[in-house]
Amino acid sequence: MKIIAIKSWQPDTPGSPPDWRTQLGQIIVQVKTDDGFDGYGVGGGGPAGVHIVETVLRDAVVGKEFSHPSELHAAMCRFTSFFGRKGVVVMAVSGVDLALWDAYAKTLNQSIFSLLNSNSEPPKKLETYTTVFTAKDAISAAQAGFRAVKLHVERFGRPPEVDRLVDHVAEVREIMGPERGLMIDAFGTWNVTSTLEVAERIAGYQVDWIEEPVAPNDTAAYQELNQACPVPIAGGEHEYLREGFEFLIDHEMHSILQPDINWCGGLTTLLQIYEIAEAAGLRVCPHRGSEPYSIPAIAAVDPQPLAESPRTWFNALEGWPSIIDGRVSVPPGIGFGVSLRGDEGQTT
Repeated sequence: MKIIAIKSWQPDTPGSPPDWRTQLGQIIVQVKTDDGFDGYGVGGGGPAGVHIVETVLRDAVVGKEFSHPSELHAAMCRFTSFFGRKGVVVMAVSGVDLALWDAYAKTLNQSIFSLLNSNSEPPKKLETYTTVFTAKDAISAAQAGFRAVKLHVERFGRPPEVDRLVDHVAEVREIMGPERGLMIDAFGTWNVTSTLEVAERIAGYQVDWIEEPVAPNDTAAYQELNQACPVPIAGGEHEYLREGFEFLIDHEMHSILQPDINWCGGLTTLLQIYEIAEAAGLRVCPHRGSEPYSIPAIAAVDPQPLAESPRTWFNALEGWPSIIDGRVSVPPGIGFGVSLRGDEGQTT
């Protein structure tokens, strides 16, 4: 099998939030095989990511024979190893890797799920959680059937107003009841002292994790928190490649790993993360897991499947499954089950 063409572009996403997710936004990658199949992936990096795909990664994949997508993933990583082990380059690699997997599965007339787990049918429904900002949001989430909610608490300040935040957690726990999950996302805005203070006050409310309490690169802080905090520490949304997650594991920085398949290195990397996390006894809960690229892996290999709700503003692809009664299904069809809206891709 050989890739004969590759193309990447940043889709127009009207109504998307005016922040780094769009300014450094999502890109689509399309590859074409020599036997006529197209594969589609989503990566990151905006115009810079598109440039990397079409001027650098193109040379690592186009015209190359391969029998499995992981071979070209390794080639891309070697090709960019002097300048791209983290950040925008790996975001671009992610999009290419996903497009390669999509095309590969199509050549075999199989779904991604069946490639990862040929011994069973995909589960009909996976439980999901969603991010909420207010108690009113939590009420809506509970009524919609979500298995859990994650409270985005950046608005409580730097450092946080602990009394107000604890009251908020208590209110949402009462709304959700004892059977549903409850998590906290501080978006990297706290420090060790404030995180421990909050954690000690909220531990009695059955909080499953505190996500990214400090900046992603603050190794010492995460090590201290992961050892001392009464609430599990989650992170990894902004980490890259197997080596990056091996660092998190070796330095005992997190109890829950949260790779984003569109940024961390694609499906090849996500599968590697599941493997090393299992060996370390850690849970993996992918960022934005209910989107079609993560769902097959969560359904096929995750022992504690829980899928985070998707971006509502990214609508450049058809085939994104809907969350109904708080649950989501693995997309049907071959590959990842996605297709372009319109015909803007079409490599030549």
